[in-house]
Amino acid sequence: MKPTQLILNVTSEQPEALHKFYQDVVGLEMDPVSGGFHIGDSAMFIIDGHSETHGPAKEPHRYLFSFHVDDARAERERLEAQGVQFIRREGKEFWGGVYSTFIDPDGNYAQLMEFKPEAVSK
Repeated sequence: MKPTQLILNVTSEQPEALHKFYQDVVGLEMDPVSGGFHIGDSAMFIIDGHSETHGPAKEPHRYLFSFHVDDARAERERLEAQGVQFIRREGKEFWGGVYSTFIDPDGNYAQLMEFKPEAVSK
């Protein structure tokens, strides 16, 4: 299999509120055709309702939405100023990744990820 695109479809009991959060607070740009959000050149992030989705995420750590950004600290500070709750701030990984993890209105974990090759543990 050689997929040409990845579409992440997240369902919510309140999809309009979750969509508004990712558009207005996080700042993702909406695709006018699909109503989803393009992430990079070949991924799509879609928020929709589902008859069997109720309440907050039961295992928010199971799926981590990682948004690659140029400056994780600046983005975290911008989001915190808007009331977004973070559970991890600029955590460093041995391979050079820097993660800040926040909680969206449905209780999902989402991450701001920055790659800093100079931070690689040797």
